[in-house]
Amino acid sequence: QVRLLESGGGSVQAGGALTLSCVVSGSVYNNYCMGWFRQAPGKQREGVATIDENVITTYAESAKGRFTVSRDNAKNTLYLRMTSLKPEDTAMYYCAAKWGGLKRCSGASLVDSWYNYWGQGTQVTVSS
Repeated sequence: QVRLLESGGGSVQAGGALTLSCVVSGSVYNNYCMGWFRQAPGKQREGVATIDENVITTYAESAKGRFTVSRDNAKNTLYLRMTSLKPEDTAMYYCAAKWGGLKRCSGASLVDSWYNYWGQGTQVTVSS
């Protein structure tokens, strides 16, 4: 059973920074594509950033230039470094994983239905 556990959320003022972490357990952390998603109250969940096994990253337009996704396979951990935070970044942030099977996972998607496993989320609140 693959489990994802996010941490690092909190309350910050606009312009501040946070780093989210997501630890993957219950499986060997390879051949996975990983993604960060967020959902604000009353809105649909949206993709924020992804990273595949080749360390190829993709970002939503809203995240480009401000957020950085990375992974440490030795620690089974995914990160999202968020800077220059804005009130509109306020949301519950989720990490997600898709197993690539016997091959290295590539071409991670920003579409949430592509992923197999989800964490419980960590709240990020940005005040103006």
